[in-house]
Amino acid sequence: MYEWIWRHLPGPLAVRIAEAVLLVLGVVALLLFVVFPWVEPMLPFNDVTTE
Repeated sequence: MYEWIWRHLPGPLAVRIAEAVLLVLGVVALLLFVVFPWVEPMLPFNDVTTE
C-alpha cells in the first residue's frame, strides 16, 4: 500500500517527501479530531464505579 502511494505521488524526491509528510499529518489530524472523539464514548474506560 505504501509503495502504491509513493508511486502515485507526483514530483521529484523532495516534493514526494513533503507530500508524504503532509499526507501522514493529515491522517493523524483526521484520527485525533474526528475518529477518536467519535469512538471515545463507546469505549468502557470512562465507566468507573467505586463501592
